[in-house]
Amino acid sequence: MMLDRLACDRARRSRDARFDGRFFIGALDTGGVDQLADRLGLTARHLRRLFVQHLGATPLQVALTRRAHFAKKLIDETRLPFGQVAIAAGFGSLRRFNAQIKRTYKRTPGELRRLARQKTIRTNLKVCPHVMECYRFRLSYRPPYDWDAILAFLSARATPGVESVTAASYRRTITAGGQHGSIAVSHFASGPALDLEVRFPDPRSLLLIVERVRRIFDLGADPAVIAEHLGADPLLRKPMAAHPGLRTPGAWDPFELSVRAIIGQQISVRGATTMAGRVAAMFGAPAEPGDLDRLFPTPVQLSDAPIERAGLIPARAQAIRALAQGVLDGSIALTAGTDTTSLTTLPGIGDWTAQYIAMRAFGEPDAFPSGDLILRRAAGCPTARALERRSESWRPWRAYAVMLLWQAAGDERTHSRRTAHAQATTRSSRPDGARRLPAGVAARGA
Repeated sequence: MMLDRLACDRARRSRDARFDGRFFIGALDTGGVDQLADRLGLTARHLRRLFVQHLGATPLQVALTRRAHFAKKLIDETRLPFGQVAIAAGFGSLRRFNAQIKRTYKRTPGELRRLARQKTIRTNLKVCPHVMECYRFRLSYRPPYDWDAILAFLSARATPGVESVTAASYRRTITAGGQHGSIAVSHFASGPALDLEVRFPDPRSLLLIVERVRRIFDLGADPAVIAEHLGADPLLRKPMAAHPGLRTPGAWDPFELSVRAIIGQQISVRGATTMAGRVAAMFGAPAEPGDLDRLFPTPVQLSDAPIERAGLIPARAQAIRALAQGVLDGSIALTAGTDTTSLTTLPGIGDWTAQYIAMRAFGEPDAFPSGDLILRRAAGCPTARALERRSESWRPWRAYAVMLLWQAAGDERTHSRRTAHAQATTRSSRPDGARRLPAGVAARGA
C-alpha cells in the first residue's frame, strides 16, 4: 500500500512493527553538531568536549551507538533483510553496519538474530508432560481483544477437514518445513493472552509456527492507537464501542488464503466454505486420523489439478491453477510487502481479491477492498472511487475500518433475524395467530 506523509507519521507514532522497512525517517549528519551547538549558544568544539566529559564519547560515537541499538531492535523483532536494517538504522553501507554491530555487541547480525529466536523459544516453550512432540505457548496481546468476534469470523470460513472452530477454540492442521502437525488456540482465562498448543515433530519449526499464529490472531496490533485514530470518525465510533479491540484476522498460509479468496468470488461465505472443503478433500494430502484429517493443497498439488470437479466454474479453477503456477515459477511472491498489482495480472483476480489477500494473508494494516458492496453501503458511497476518498482519513489503519464496518453489517443482520423471529413467535402464540390454508393446499414439510 502506498502511504502518504501524514499516514507515515501516524504509523511512526504507533511504533507498529508491521511498518518496519516500509518507509524510513532520518536526519542528515552533515552539520548536525554545528547546528546543535549553535542552538545551545556554544561552539562546536566546546560541545564535543562536553560530550566526552559527561558521556565518555564523541557526538559521532553516541550517534553510532544509537543507530546500533535501533538496528538490534530491528534484528530481534523483525525478519527484515540485514541490508534493509542497515538502511533503516542510518548506516551508509552494509559493511559499516556489520562492523558497528560487531564492535557494539561482539557478535555479527546473524548471530544476534539466532540468539533472539532461541531466547523466544526458551522463554515461552513448555513441553506437554509425557508427549515430547506437544508444546504449549502463552502468547500475550495488548487489550482489549474481541475474542468472540475473531472466532466467529474464522468459524464462518473454516475449511472442513482442515480447520475447526468451537465457542472456545480454533484448531487446524499445519505444514512447515515439509512436515505436518496441528495447532489449537484458546483464550487464556486469567489475563490478556492466548494459549497455543502445538503438535509437531520438529522443534526447529516452533518459532515459525508461533509467528504465524500471532499473525492469524493479529496479536501485534495496538488497539489503543488504532481506536484513537479511527474513533474520530462518527461512522466507525458505534461499531468500535460495540467491539473494542476488534482485530483483522490473518491466515496460516498466504497461498491457502489466496485460493480461498478466489473460491469466494461472487458466492456466499457458506458456499465458499463448502467448496474449499471439497478442494481440500479431493487434492490435499491426508493428515493424522481424526476430525481434522486433511492438509490444504499446495501449489504443486493444484497447479495442474482438475479443480472443476470440486464444483468451481472453469474461470475460478483456471485462476487457482494460474496462481499456483505463478508461485511455483517465482513470478508471484506471496509474502508481506508484495505489490498487490502483481496479483491482478493473473486471470480472474481483480482489485477486491488482491486487497483482501493483502489484508488477511500479508497482514497489511492499510489494505482496503474499496469495491466491496457492504463497505460502500455502510459509508454511503455510490462508487469505489468515492469510498477511496472517504477512507483517506482512516489511513494507515483502513483494514481495521473494513473489519468494523463488516462487523456492523453482521450485527445488523443478526439483529434483524432476531427481531423477525421474535415477531413470528409472538404471532404464533396468539389464539388467532394460525393461518388457515386454502382448501387443497398442503403445508410444506408435511
